[in-house]
Amino acid sequence: MTTNEGLSDAERWEQGMLVRRSVLGDEHVDRSIANTTELTADFQDFITRVAWGDVWSRPGLDRRSRSIAVLTSLIAHGHHEELAMHLRAALRNGLEVSEIKEIILQSAVYSGVPAANTAFRIANDVLADEF
Repeated sequence: MTTNEGLSDAERWEQGMLVRRSVLGDEHVDRSIANTTELTADFQDFITRVAWGDVWSRPGLDRRSRSIAVLTSLIAHGHHEELAMHLRAALRNGLEVSEIKEIILQSAVYSGVPAANTAFRIANDVLADEF
């Protein structure tokens, strides 16, 4: 059973917004909402309900583990803007900088040295205050 079983779309959106704010922070979420346009409104609704209200709300993995999975996927696919955002989220979800370093190093083996090199550059910028 998932935590979202039997929820209406509105309830999944509410649950998703709580998780989204907890993981990404109010400032980021408020900025995303403020930047929503007619073109992006359906997408914002979709990611809040599905990514945050469904997937991130499932009990099968804790948020820390989900952050590890997200970081490796973003590194592998070269989604640099999302990587910066989720590096901050990983700290909120309990990862240590030393663990993030290991995740990026591990990704060099499976996703390539250039991908890890870029991830280390982004991590240096994002996590500078943590050193």
